[in-house]
Amino acid sequence: MPIREATAGDWPHIWPFWHRVVAAGETYTWDPDTSEEDARNLWMNPAKRVYVVEDDGGAVVGSAYLTRNYGGPAARIANAGFMVDPRHAGRGIGRALAEHVLAEAGAAGYRGMVFNAVVETNPAVDLWKSLGFTVLGTVPEAYEHPRHGLVGLHIMYRSL
Repeated sequence: MPIREATAGDWPHIWPFWHRVVAAGETYTWDPDTSEEDARNLWMNPAKRVYVVEDDGGAVVGSAYLTRNYGGPAARIANAGFMVDPRHAGRGIGRALAEHVLAEAGAAGYRGMVFNAVVETNPAVDLWKSLGFTVLGTVPEAYEHPRHGLVGLHIMYRSL
């Protein structure tokens, strides 16, 4: 599955699944009512390197961004966000995208990657652990999950 840097023209293909994922309120701390303009500014921010995954037909089925998490003397710690179109879940797209972004982060000189708020009920927690991330801590009952009620937010880290 081809993975490439995103262009501005990819946003109309990212937005429908971005909106579905965020509106579901199960995995991201962003407001489920985020407007398309605000979502584009969040995801396609020029400070981020954004990637897309295409299926065999060339349709965008996933996206990720890579950015620094901190500034100054800690600027070599990366952060990333990942989304796969729910209609294409379970096909290895998330893993392929994560492996690509981790390699890109290492090549860019980052020493590690941190995720600041991973909903503890998110199925991707198992993916992150399988890729070498550890849970540094959990903020208890920090997330109001629509099905599970109050759940924790993991802070996860992996060195590169």
